[in-house]
Order: sequence, then structure tokens, then C-alpha cells
Amino acid sequence: MKFAEKITLCEVGLRDGLQNEKALLSVEDKLSLARAAIASGFPVMELGSFVSPKAVPQMADTDELYRRLGDVPGVELRALIANKRGVERAAACGCRKVKLNVSASRGHNLANLNKTPEESVAGFADCVKAARDAGIAVSGSISMPFGSPWERFTPVEDVRSIVDAYLAVGVEEISLSDASGMAVPTSVYSLFSNMAQAYPNVTWWFHSHNTRGTAMANIIAAMEAGITRMDCSFAGLGGCPFVPGAAGNIASEDVVHMLYEMGVETGIDLDACIATARLAAELTGHGGESYILRAGKSSDLIKK
Repeated sequence: MKFAEKITLCEVGLRDGLQNEKALLSVEDKLSLARAAIASGFPVMELGSFVSPKAVPQMADTDELYRRLGDVPGVELRALIANKRGVERAAACGCRKVKLNVSASRGHNLANLNKTPEESVAGFADCVKAARDAGIAVSGSISMPFGSPWERFTPVEDVRSIVDAYLAVGVEEISLSDASGMAVPTSVYSLFSNMAQAYPNVTWWFHSHNTRGTAMANIIAAMEAGITRMDCSFAGLGGCPFVPGAAGNIASEDVVHMLYEMGVETGIDLDACIATARLAAELTGHGGESYILRAGKSSDLIKK
């Protein structure tokens, strides 16, 4: 097995991790989590989303979180948006990077938006222009490229058509998101290999959910395909409120521990990462699907 010497990890716990929580954390609690994750060495963090607070009340204070945290040297702070209003909110509170999202599931996209995925991406042109005019960088994500509850399997041609649509509006950083948790290592390796070969100039990310216990194996498969950027969430918290049976994201501390044991550099302090996960579990009142919080590090087993 041959992997890259370094993997870049994005902590998405403050957005994807908390959006599925019934309890609403205060801005102070979120700041504590953000600062802890930053101190542990995460170079990229998803602070929240600028979406309707009626739809996702857990994200209603993302603006305040950005204002209170401010710029953090050496750390990219990004947020999810759904429309031009999201760009306006981002500009007003100092957010410098936003992410758009569309579903690769035609049935899902049509049911929720009455648009094909390509039509949704084409509609992002105004968002991209507004963001660029405000000095805000834009990335994109594609949900359910490995399969969905609507069509079971997502044709690779459908994914490529969405990538083409993103490129047409000027978005060249794209995440493939297993929001439905249906991916397996073979599908991850196959799709990322296809995408990397077809679009070598795209910056690729992998966003994995551990709904059916395959996320860690899927990360290895993505690494085998040459992907070096991954999302993860402290304590394994998260899940999509709009996907049936969706469970949490892959736990940040589990990923960092695995890569540490493999000799792959992340730039993240493992003990500090674990401490952040414990804080997240304490603040939410429960732990997610985190093996490290349950079993500890492998090095803890070595008798001094």
C-alpha cells in the first residue's frame, strides 16, 4: 500500500456535527470547541452554515460565531451556503470561504428543489459572482455520488455532469460527500480514480459518514486513489437531518489516530484532538461513534 506522506483534514463538527443535535449549543460553547480544534492543529474548519434558521436552527448563530472568532492565521474557516443570501451573510460577518452543495441524486434534487442537479449548479452562477465580488472563495460539494435512497446507485456520468456544471460557473474545488452513508471502498476508489483522471486540475475532498461502519475503510480507499483531503467530525457527531437513517460523520480522533499509527502526517496533535472530542461529548451530553473515546489510543496499552 502506498499513500501520500501528508493528509489535510477539515474539522466539520461545528457544522455537520452539530446540525443534527436536538440541543442548541450556545455561541460560547461553539467558540470553545472551535478554539480547541484550532489549537489541536486543524488547518481547515467548517464553522457553520448560512441557511434558513427555520430549516436548521442549530446554525442560526453562525454569523455571530464568525464575528466572535475573527480571522485565524493559518486556518481556513469555511461555511455552507444555499443561495445568494448566504453569500451576503458571509460577507457581512467576515467569512472568507463558502461552500455550495447539490445532490447527485436526481430524484432527491427534483423532490426537494424541483430542479435537476445541473440546473441547480447553473443557478449558482449568481452566488459565485457575488462571492468573488466580495473577495470570498467558493468551493462546491456533491452529495450522494456513491448512491442514494432514491436511485440506489449513482451513475458516474451523472457525477461528471455536475462537475462540468461546477467548472462552468468557476468552482474548481469539489467535495464528494457520502451523505447517505452508502459508499463502500470499491465505489469510493472507483469514483475518485475516475474523477482524478478526468479532472486532474480539480481540488478534491472526501466527506464520509459512518452510517454503516464503512467510513474508515472508505478513507483508505480514497487515499489509494490519491485523495489527500478529508472531512471529519469531533466525537463522530453529525448526520444529515434530511437523509433517512443518516448517522454521524467519521470521528476526527479516529482518523487522526489511524493516520498517526500509519506514519501519515496530518499536523494535528492527537491528544489535543481527543480532548476536543471529549469536550464535544460533554457539551452535547453524549458521544458519537468514536472508537478512540471508547477504547483509547493504541499507545495507551503499552506498559511503561
